[in-house]
Amino acid sequence: MEKEQIEHGFTFNRRRFLSSMSLGIGGVALGSLLMPDLFREGGAEENGLAPGIPHFAPKAKRVIYLFQNGAPSQQELFDYKPKLRDLLGQEIPPSVRGDQRLTGMTANQASFPLVGSFVDFQQYGQSRAWVSNLMPYTAKIVDELCFVKSMYTEAINHDPALTFLQTGSQQGNRPSMGAWLSYGLGNENQNLPAFTVLLSRGVGNGQGVYSKLWSNGFLDSVHQGVQFSKGEDPVLYLRDPEGLDRKDRREMLDNLSQLNELSYQEFGDPEIAAKVKQYEMAYRMQTAVPEVMDLSKESDDIVKLYGPDCLVPGTYAANCLLARKLSENGVRFVQLYHQGWDQHGNLPYEITKQAKDVDQASAALVMDLKQRGMLDETLVIWGGEFGRTSYTQGKLTADNYGRDHHPRCFTIWMAGGGIKPGLVYGETDELGYNIASNPVHVHDFQATVLNQLGLDHEKLIFRHLGRRYRLTDVSGKVVRDILS
Repeated sequence: MEKEQIEHGFTFNRRRFLSSMSLGIGGVALGSLLMPDLFREGGAEENGLAPGIPHFAPKAKRVIYLFQNGAPSQQELFDYKPKLRDLLGQEIPPSVRGDQRLTGMTANQASFPLVGSFVDFQQYGQSRAWVSNLMPYTAKIVDELCFVKSMYTEAINHDPALTFLQTGSQQGNRPSMGAWLSYGLGNENQNLPAFTVLLSRGVGNGQGVYSKLWSNGFLDSVHQGVQFSKGEDPVLYLRDPEGLDRKDRREMLDNLSQLNELSYQEFGDPEIAAKVKQYEMAYRMQTAVPEVMDLSKESDDIVKLYGPDCLVPGTYAANCLLARKLSENGVRFVQLYHQGWDQHGNLPYEITKQAKDVDQASAALVMDLKQRGMLDETLVIWGGEFGRTSYTQGKLTADNYGRDHHPRCFTIWMAGGGIKPGLVYGETDELGYNIASNPVHVHDFQATVLNQLGLDHEKLIFRHLGRRYRLTDVSGKVVRDILS
């Protein structure tokens, strides 16, 4: 019987369902109860999925993406290059730089002197991974991490690079990674959205973070990421206005549903059904969100693990702790953005402060998930949108320098979710400028993330304006060498 239901989900798509129903929104409501994610344009026939059922057995159930907005300098954190110190102040060889495109910020520089890191590195753990002394907490958990030192991208400026990493395209109006996962797998908890976003900011130069980075694009609006904020109203417009009690809200939604039914009967727009689902989700979130956002019940040991800032709303540490709570409560994709990594100048001072902001809480999240038995089923990702140049931007002095954007190579780390722990994958050349082995394109990374959730990136498809779209566009391959 179960097999028959699954096969039925593959062949019974939204249009056929609606065409056979004569109950308007009533039929939509019934269908959403029986198969919660049935009403998605493109449907089960398009992506090979029965609603909420992956293409194959997943290794991970959820993702926490600790995005370091602004592009952390890999030379100061994880990609140890002692040769750069030896060549301090010398011009980068043309044979190394090649025809590398320059940004407008360094295009007019007369020279491009190499600069080594101001910080020292050591090897840690059984993996003997190199980590700088700016990240002492991360250094303690290297055997839980997989460092990918050979990431590369196609974009050289922040906005297109951010958009590319999150949506698979440098242009806007595409679904983000979290939206694709929501579309492919649906909700685990009907009282919370499948995709949430948390923002924080450090001391450094902060690049903008825009809602298009958690957009649903051309997918139904129920798949858009929901931004949680600090303060009394973590989700804007969720709280009932003064004088309106919960009974009144329920009556209002019931009446609104009747109006939407009339509208649907007249226009047949599937977005009307999506809107009804959003209204109902918001109603349920009114009780679920305050409980999830309450950190007062966390133990002293947890506060010590994440650091005292975890009790300060809006900080990176607080958002890491909230990410764990949201994941515990069935949120499938939790996206953090931490601004402040864009260090074109004054890098030694700014990156020291920035690393201190994130180091303890990032490591704490991994350890917290592990001690709760959640790490095996939670994929944690840490990284930015591109790397930093091996040469200095602006004036090089004995104690100060900056680094420009560098799309040719950068480092991320991943943990849990079926990724091999204690692995260093890929390497760059001795100057940290070009990839020397095992290159990983952004689309390869995205394909790998989907794979760990049980989704085939070539089959997770949505038809829009006559074309079949997917997160990885027309390329990408799963990086199987890093899978456990």
